[in-house]
Amino acid sequence: MPCENDLSFWDKPEILEVIFPLVYSPFSFAASPAGALRNACNHFIEVERGIKIGCAFWAQGRECPSLLYFHGNGEEASDHDWIAPLYNKRGINLFVADYRGYGLSDGRPTISSMIRDSHLIFQGFKKVLDEEYYLPSLFLMGRSLGSVSAIEVALHHQESFNGLIIESGSANNFRRLWEYLDAAEKERGLREECLNRGKIKKIHIPTCIIHGEYDQILPVEEGKELYENSGASNKELLIVPGADHNDLMLRGQKEYFDTIESFISRNSSA
Repeated sequence: MPCENDLSFWDKPEILEVIFPLVYSPFSFAASPAGALRNACNHFIEVERGIKIGCAFWAQGRECPSLLYFHGNGEEASDHDWIAPLYNKRGINLFVADYRGYGLSDGRPTISSMIRDSHLIFQGFKKVLDEEYYLPSLFLMGRSLGSVSAIEVALHHQESFNGLIIESGSANNFRRLWEYLDAAEKERGLREECLNRGKIKKIHIPTCIIHGEYDQILPVEEGKELYENSGASNKELLIVPGADHNDLMLRGQKEYFDTIESFISRNSSA
């Protein structure tokens, strides 16, 4: 049985509070209102009857490659309004998906629904591009928690993508929360084929791993483990010197975006 169909044991209150703090944690700041975005369009992808996921699309041009981006657990799509121009200036369309309960999305997130939703978000993303006649040069990126969704989508739909980028990602999903699982749950949830490190072995499209040298949330060893386990023959690893989990773009902005631009340029379809 595919492990993504059997993840409800992760959906415990004490786990969800950590994984999705903007929705569950009583100590989180109120989410900023997802209002008007500069040069972006809001899209809504139905993942369940009455439940739609809000996404933001910053388009540079129909002839440009497009990047489907799954963000971290303390972020929202609207937070990328200042980041998107850095992608657009390098000729990349940026499509950022939220989670349930984040931004303009309906419902409340769980780990199991996040995995299921990722497939429908991919389909919705592709539909938007097809209907608006964008170049079929597609890339996938996941940051932090978003690495789980991105690797899941890449595993099952890699024929649709030109490449995968993982930033500050996890090789051993939710390792810091394994203590909340009983023995039987650990046996089910920590199978190699259910973890990012196991899934990425079966992903053969070009892959780029980016990680901060001094990441205190997901140590740099996690990024190196993803790189070492990657099944891609065309793969690269960027360790941003001096960077922690949330400041990679600030500490190494030029190298960060040079790497992404070069990776996408080299692997884009003509």
